[in-house]
Amino acid sequence: MTYLDFIEIKNLHFEYVNGRPIFNNLSLRIRMDEVTALLGSNGSGKTTLGKLIMGILRPIRGQVLISNRDNSKMTLAEIGSKIGYLFQNPEKHFFCNTVEEELGFALKFNGCEEAFIKNRVEGLLKEFHLEGLRESFPLLLSQGEKRRLAIATILINEPEYMILDEPTNGLDFERKRILVGVLRELTEKGVGMTIISHDHSFIEEIAHRKIEIHRGEIIYDQRI
Repeated sequence: MTYLDFIEIKNLHFEYVNGRPIFNNLSLRIRMDEVTALLGSNGSGKTTLGKLIMGILRPIRGQVLISNRDNSKMTLAEIGSKIGYLFQNPEKHFFCNTVEEELGFALKFNGCEEAFIKNRVEGLLKEFHLEGLRESFPLLLSQGEKRRLAIATILINEPEYMILDEPTNGLDFERKRILVGVLRELTEKGVGMTIISHDHSFIEEIAHRKIEIHRGEIIYDQRI
């Protein structure tokens, strides 16, 4: 593992209970200093791989290393402190009664000062065009609004790395353009990311490396 490698997957084997094998001896290194896109058809293993990296799922055999640490020896909280993860279903991110409370939840939990929390929340409300929805109940938002809020709840923690599962679902052209700008700013600040997506035009704008998975195997891996 080189100093630029942030995630290393070694000889990974995984299958769901009573299901076909998803990965069989998969190995892969993902660098911190670039945006990596994971492509593939439904059922190819993209989302499963993201969950294995995050420790949400555990491999049958093999290892996932995050900054040279075996993630099986890390708690979900430890992994989450290093990697911000966007679920394909944004509702899994929501715990609070309003958009504003949702954004400030993690910072309050971590004991940040009220003035700092307010400044961060206001900035993200504006950046993601959620200002008019600050008092809205998150679960009643449109799909696009839910996804924008979910991404904002990740960014408020200023993660050093992110895994985003289908981040453009439900976003119109203008919202995608804004998201591209936000993600580019983050990469310039040194935040790395893996993006799982079917949105090829979005990937072409943001990715440095494209990896295609088919039936649990890497069939394409190229830096752009």
